[in-house]
Amino acid sequence: MTELALDGLKAKQQKTWASGDYSAVAAIIHPIAEELVQAADLSAGARVLDVAAGSGNAAIAAARCGCRVVASDYVPSLLDRARERVAAERLAMDFETADAENLPYPDGSFDAVLSVVGAMFAPDQERVAAELTRVARPGGTIAMANWTPEGFIGQMFRTVGRRVPPPPGIRGPVEWGSEARVRELFGDRVTDLRVVPRTFVFRYPSPEAFAEYFRRHYGPTVKAFEALGDDAKPLFDDLVALAAVHNVATDGTAKIAAAYVQVLATRR
Repeated sequence: MTELALDGLKAKQQKTWASGDYSAVAAIIHPIAEELVQAADLSAGARVLDVAAGSGNAAIAAARCGCRVVASDYVPSLLDRARERVAAERLAMDFETADAENLPYPDGSFDAVLSVVGAMFAPDQERVAAELTRVARPGGTIAMANWTPEGFIGQMFRTVGRRVPPPPGIRGPVEWGSEARVRELFGDRVTDLRVVPRTFVFRYPSPEAFAEYFRRHYGPTVKAFEALGDDAKPLFDDLVALAAVHNVATDGTAKIAAAYVQVLATRR
């Protein structure tokens, strides 16, 4: 894909993530960020960058550890929500509008670089991997949480894609949840690369409640429903059916197990 086409795609993605209310979904999955920060074993006072921070899950988790944190994202409205959360908790943090593919920081600026289901969605995966490692100091930590191709969210994207096909020529974001692909992307820029399988459980009153929540709040599904217009009910039914297949609850509610990986590495 040409540079011009990538720029156009990123502009479209910005609008997608600004639609709905991603912070409503991020609030539910905040434990993923807390667990990643604990796994990264950050030290108080460490310089930490949260890439594609959204409404600040990983940034806030790091700030709670006494780190000096910068939350960056290319969607300003999401950073506004992060500011509200940080103010409510009386934490100290810096914010910057920035693209994961072109981070505005010198080489080796941070002791740790984090991203929780964020940087994985940038279209140029090779550039993202290069940037995440570039801005980490030698010996610094790179830590990510990424949805997997075979897990619930990966299957949700395939389900949506059957109704609203994704742009051609772009590798799927959930490839960041494949150990082979992660090793290919980071290559010899890192050492001690670990890809640790984890599971997050979404909890809703019913599979229908899940589908409705994502229809209203999650940017990619918000835009898919908008694109389908009056023909959107089959997609809703597909999402309900998918949630039902992954439902592990036995009490009449929905407990939907979603696989993800923690990616932990040391900058060479």
